[in-house]
Amino acid sequence: MTYLNYKGYLGTIEPQLEDGTLYGKLAFIRDLVTYEASTLNDLKREFEFSVDAYLQDCKELGHQPNAPLKGSFNVRTTPEIHRQAVLAAGDKSLNAFVTEAIAEKVARVLA
Repeated sequence: MTYLNYKGYLGTIEPQLEDGTLYGKLAFIRDLVTYEASTLNDLKREFEFSVDAYLQDCKELGHQPNAPLKGSFNVRTTPEIHRQAVLAAGDKSLNAFVTEAIAEKVARVLA
């Protein structure tokens, strides 16, 4: 999936087939922030406007804006892979080992 990106926020791009418009929402946050437009350039502008408006509204309300992708998530795996990962990590923490493994895989995929 392709995302819009602005000030650290990611936004979705979805077609609305019924009326031929585009819409989206800020991804990976709990608050609901949406935007829509009829062209991709307009959608990008509306997305950026929505991010700015969201941040301004949070400031005015004294509310901490949701941070997308905070760097923490749960991973579910089999007990055997969990055991092998702990052994393979050696002196590293499991978090450090998994972070390094993810970084290596991401570099290969995005290369």
